[in-house]
Amino acid sequence: MSLKLNVIIGSTRPGRAGPAIGKWAAEHATKHGKFEVELVDLADFNLPLLDEPNHPRMQKYEHEHTKRWAASVASADAYLFLTPEYDYYPNAALINALQVLSLEWSFKPAGVLSYAHVSGGLRAAQELRMLISNLNMMPIPQTVPIPFFTNFIDEQKVFNPTAPMNEGLNAALDQLASWATALKAGRQG
Repeated sequence: MSLKLNVIIGSTRPGRAGPAIGKWAAEHATKHGKFEVELVDLADFNLPLLDEPNHPRMQKYEHEHTKRWAASVASADAYLFLTPEYDYYPNAALINALQVLSLEWSFKPAGVLSYAHVSGGLRAAQELRMLISNLNMMPIPQTVPIPFFTNFIDEQKVFNPTAPMNEGLNAALDQLASWATALKAGRQG
């Protein structure tokens, strides 16, 4: 059974670290070998704040940006969300992107890779996991926190992970693959 993983860069802020961390996560997930991997940059969709007139459960999207976002989300069997921590919470652009859709997320597993300074974004990850479960996704227990993330990005904007970061991502990918296999069979049956 072929599985697709969307690694979603959740920050849209100028000067963000998400693309560097996302490139590493997507390349690592590809080498992991259990998924077809797509790196999805939320900034490419330019989603306004909840601008659809119909409730997301109706899937009557009027705007092209929402239709493109819905197609991207629907194409995946699992998600790895990358979020910075702003004020002890996930960033607003990612929260909006999650809430603008509904059924496209259903019965799929999701993991969180968070980054910040001392906390590694763990507070944001925990809040995001709650929203993920409310959208009928299965939030996996294994999170991947990256503390002091700026120390691991060089002048060429390349993220250089530590061995524990790689091990944490492997554990998350293993959990995502197990849940994605089970949930995909349930969606098809």
